[in-house]
Formats: sequence, C-alpha cells, structure tokens
Amino acid sequence: MFTKFWQNHNIATGILTVLRLWLGYHWLTAGWGKITGGFESGGYLQNAASLATGDHPAVAGWWAAFLENFAIPNAALFDVLIPYGEFLVGLGLLVGALTRSAAFFGLVMNMAFLLSGTVSTNPTMLIVSVLILVAGYNAGKLGVDGLFLRKFVETKVMHRSPNRQIA
Repeated sequence: MFTKFWQNHNIATGILTVLRLWLGYHWLTAGWGKITGGFESGGYLQNAASLATGDHPAVAGWWAAFLENFAIPNAALFDVLIPYGEFLVGLGLLVGALTRSAAFFGLVMNMAFLLSGTVSTNPTMLIVSVLILVAGYNAGKLGVDGLFLRKFVETKVMHRSPNRQIA
C-alpha cells in the first residue's frame, strides 16, 4: 500500500515534486559552491580516515582502509568527481531528468559522506532519495522524464496498427 501510493497517486506526485526540487537544490548549490569556490578533498579524506581510531570510532575500519588505499592516493580524481557529481545530481533532480539515476547517485554520495563520519543533512537527503527511488516514474512525472515518457507513449500508440493484437 505504501509503495502503491508513492508510485501511482497524484497527491504523491505533488509531494515528490516538492521533495525532488528541495533535494535537487541542495545538491546543485553544494556542487556549484565547490566548482566555483575551489575544492580539495585531501584534507576531508585524511580527517575521515583518522576517525577510524579510538574507543568509539566514527568511521568503520573497512571504510578507512578504502580511504587510505584508494581515495586519498586518488584525491585529485575526487576533487573532480564530488563537485561535478553533486552538481549533476542536483541538475537532474531539479529538472526531473534521469530522476531515478540522479537520486541513486545522490544516495551513493550520501552514504559515502555518512561512512566518512559526516552527518549534517545527509540522513534526511538519503531518506528523500530512497523515497524517490521507491516512487519510480512518479517522482519525475512533473519533469523532463514525464515529458519524454508521455511523448514516447503517444508516439507508440499512434503507430500501433488497429488490427494487430498486443500480447
């Protein structure tokens, strides 16, 4: 029942649109701030790896190993991936284009930030991303995805032969 509501109802479409716009704005502005203000991930990654020590570590050992063995040596790659990833996720969500893909990659980034010991708004953003993924098509219905699918369905219906049966 929960899933059906989010996937099918017009009220859910409206709620999802507001949530999608809110989430998109946060991603877009975070990414744009990093793109225009300069961004270096090295310090953040080093700090996250250091949080894996002590009596109550905020970062799991396996994640710290990933940071130390892959992320930190490739910080220049993350200097590009993070700002442009945030910006593109935000853009996709704001215009409703590739909505589920944008929500998925936003979810992946949120999990990476949470695993690195950063809480902030990440749990809220993660929950909204999961809701968008659960809603499927309905989350992008009032956006580019909805326009594309309506056009695709109209074209497909118009080219259907009246005598042909559809299985």
